[in-house]
Amino acid sequence: MWRNKKPDAPQRVDAEPKNLQTNQPLKPAPASWEATTKMNKDEIGSVRTAADRATARIGSSLHVKGDISGDEDLYIDGTVEGLVHLDGRMLTVGAAAKLTADVVAGEVIVCGRVNGNVRGKNKIEIKKDGSVNGDLTTAQIIIEDGAYFKGSIEIKMSEQKGCDKNVLSTAATPPTAAADTGPRSI
Repeated sequence: MWRNKKPDAPQRVDAEPKNLQTNQPLKPAPASWEATTKMNKDEIGSVRTAADRATARIGSSLHVKGDISGDEDLYIDGTVEGLVHLDGRMLTVGAAAKLTADVVAGEVIVCGRVNGNVRGKNKIEIKKDGSVNGDLTTAQIIIEDGAYFKGSIEIKMSEQKGCDKNVLSTAATPPTAAADTGPRSI
């Protein structure tokens, strides 16, 4: 009798289902596509490595005198006097940073000023507004147009990068006068 009536107002649609079992926890949705696919051990290790790479920061109003060492990436935007040692990690020298320090890191990116020797195990990169006054030791060097650099560069061969010694020696040998037929780029 009463139930045969149709409601005059439209019924509200609930976004959540009403039949939830409260004794079982809800499973969260995967954070990314990679979480839904099967990964081998190398891929799982690289995901953990990326998550483990915390970046510490020294702000532009901070002034540090002394040695800095650690096992995480570091972004410096302040002033540092001393030694910065982050073996195998990345150091970023921000645009406002002023370092009077020797630097040892896995990778170094310079956007500010560094007065001291820089050793980047894998790579050193001096951006267009960056300035380095000191000696560089690295496996790979990138100096952008507009960057300032005064010092020497020593290229250390990385263990993971192989190179044919014959190709290296012929590229490094200057051409003889008889073989020189014009401009040459290396």
